[in-house]
Amino acid sequence: MLKIKSFTFNPIQENTYILYNEFNHCIIIDPGTYFDYEKEELANYIEKSGLTPKMLLNTHCHLDHVFGNKFIAEKFGLGLSIHKNEEQMLQYAPTSGLMYDMPFDNFTGELFFIKEGDTISLDDDKLIALHTPGHSPGSLSFYCEKDGFVISGDALFYRSIGRTDLPMGNHEALITSIKNNLFTLPDETLVYSGHGQPTSIGEEKKYNPFFE
Repeated sequence: MLKIKSFTFNPIQENTYILYNEFNHCIIIDPGTYFDYEKEELANYIEKSGLTPKMLLNTHCHLDHVFGNKFIAEKFGLGLSIHKNEEQMLQYAPTSGLMYDMPFDNFTGELFFIKEGDTISLDDDKLIALHTPGHSPGSLSFYCEKDGFVISGDALFYRSIGRTDLPMGNHEALITSIKNNLFTLPDETLVYSGHGQPTSIGEEKKYNPFFE
């Protein structure tokens, strides 16, 4: 069984997730740690909980989701797993950081590419990669059928969706992604988004104003 620990980091208030199991193995998703004290908070939680990080994943590579990639990768000896279509966004992230007056050191280590339908395994626990582009071209959501949740990145939020006015955003693609790859999940599936509070698939099908 996967358990979820969430943190909210950086000035953009991004949600970072640690998924961990009974063997104390964990996956780190979207480490948004910008300030040193945030990096310490995340690392201290992992170490004090006795967790062993096995993978580092990005749902997508906008700057607020990748601030901590380099720190986590070097701290725990990990490569980075993303969708191939996010490689350009990852490379652009430091430039975007300068535009927002938030310079940072970008990840430069080994990349692993995830595609639609791939299974990500943590011992006996599995996540299915869902390609949910629109907010960015290679956005991924990670669905755990057994435990009934999906990490949606910035595709789907509580009664909202990701913005599509950033470079390479596409509103129609995002709506299609959500309808075809997220709203087809069971209604009781919990949705853990890149920003804001958790929600559920059923809640969003019923109340999200973008789908009325």
